[in-house]
Order: sequence, then C-alpha cells, then structure tokens
Amino acid sequence: MNENGSAQVALAARFEEHRPRLNAVAYRMLGSLSESEDAVQEAWFRLSRTEGGPDAGEVRNLGGWLTTVVGRICLDLLRSRRSRREDSLDASVRAFGETHIPDPVVTRADTADPEAEVLLADSVGLALLVVLETLTPAERLAFVLHDMFAVPFEEIAPVVERSAATTRQLASRARRRVQGSTPAAETDVARQREVVEAWMAATRAGDFDALLELLDPDVVLRADTGELSSGLSKVVRGAAEVAGQAAMFARVAADQHLVLLNGMPGLVALPGGEAVSLGSFTVVDGRIVEINIIADRERLQVLTRPLRES
Repeated sequence: MNENGSAQVALAARFEEHRPRLNAVAYRMLGSLSESEDAVQEAWFRLSRTEGGPDAGEVRNLGGWLTTVVGRICLDLLRSRRSRREDSLDASVRAFGETHIPDPVVTRADTADPEAEVLLADSVGLALLVVLETLTPAERLAFVLHDMFAVPFEEIAPVVERSAATTRQLASRARRRVQGSTPAAETDVARQREVVEAWMAATRAGDFDALLELLDPDVVLRADTGELSSGLSKVVRGAAEVAGQAAMFARVAADQHLVLLNGMPGLVALPGGEAVSLGSFTVVDGRIVEINIIADRERLQVLTRPLRES
C-alpha cells in the first residue's frame, strides 16, 4: 500500500472513532435514521476529499471539526425539508398544523445485546424529538450542538451565519420551548412497561373506564399516517377524546407486542406479521401524558426491520 493509501486508511480509522457521536448529533438534528446515516457519510466524503476537508494531521480537534460539519449538513437538510413541506402542504393543512412523528430506534423488548443497551442508554426520547421538529433549523442546531453536545457558541455561530450572541439567543429560545413542552417523563423502564401493558390490556378489552384511568386529563395523541393532506394524520387532545379513539386501537390490539422505542417500552401492531403501527408513550406519575403513533406503512417496513431480522 502506498503512502496515500496508508494515510486514507488511518484517516478512516480516526473517523470511525467519532462515528457514534456524529450519528447521535445527526439523529437529534434530523429525527430520521436514514437521513442521519446519509449526513454522517457526507461528512466522511468531505473529510476524505482533499478539496472538501482538511488533512487529518492539520486538525487539532477532529471530533469538533466533524461535529460542526455534520451540523452544517443537517442544517442544509432541515432548510430544504422545511421548504419542500411548505410547498407541498396546502393552506388548510398548514393552518391546522402538521403532524409528523420522527423515526424511533426500534429494538426487541427482551433485548440482551450489550451494544444495543449502550446505544439505547444514550437515546433521546421521542417526545423530545417531536418538540425539536417545531423549532426553526437554526434554533434546532444551536440547541442540539450546545445543550446536548457542549459545542461552544463561538463554534456554532459560523454555521448558522450569526454572531455568537445571536446564536446564544437562538439556543435560549429553543430551550424555553423544549422545557415548556416536554414533561419530566418516567425514566424507570419497568414502571413504564407496567403502564404500557395496562394500556394494551384495556384496549384489548375495550375498557373505556380503564383507558381513562391511565390517561392524564391533558393527554395529547399524535397519529402520523404519512398522508398529511388527507386529514388522517391528526392531533387529539384530552383524556375523553383520546380514549374515544379506542375503537381504532381495538382493531389491532390483539396483535400488539411490546418493543423498545428509543429505549423505553412501546407497542408495535403486527397483524399477519406486517407492521401497521408503532406507539410511543410518555408516562408521568403513572399516567400517560403523550402518545405518538406512526402508521405510515412505508416507513414502518424500514423501522421494524430490526424486529424481523432478530
């Protein structure tokens, strides 16, 4: 192997050391597993090309450099995504509000894979990712890089093309929205599993009163079918209204199974072995305060692949 080849191999090895962190940054920025992988791969291309990235030996902090590169790639993707959605949604849908649930990391509820457990221990809750979707691209970048990965505002500012002071304000606005919208969820996996299992039993029995007992009075249900303009994707608020959707849950209740969604117990419906929904639950003080359901068949085939392959 020539000198250039050896240098490329060494550079690739250094990049792989940083890949887990870069994947985490991209996932929190984009909420899409496939787009996150693409963003990290693009960062590698930029690093490996002479004209697209500095020589590894000239970078004192390769991890920091790669983090900001991934951040810039994700920022561009978010801006492009936002523009496409605004162009594709009609005025009535924009007025009603867009319902999109980010991709969860799906694993078996009985997983004993140490590597998977390490990954899930660093997972971000799906409820938080939903809130991050409401931020502007610049706010999301400032919040994710600074508050989640301790990147200084001075390093984030050039990415968003703002001053450090303005970047600090972006993160502050995002932080207030996150804190105001994300409840202090249950972190005890066993306790959440009890609540999710009780929900599953109540839906199978069609027990409206039991469902009400499990729901916080101000519970929010989001359903993402992937068809925003059809009205099938929706937001339902209030315990009685959410429990009133029991007929929808009952249709697949017999085929529901426990899974881990971003490390916490959730449900997958698999009638005939085909995934038709994923349900994520946010539990506070033993009651469900938020339910996020993905019923987009195309996305589900990809998201539930780890279940079929395990």
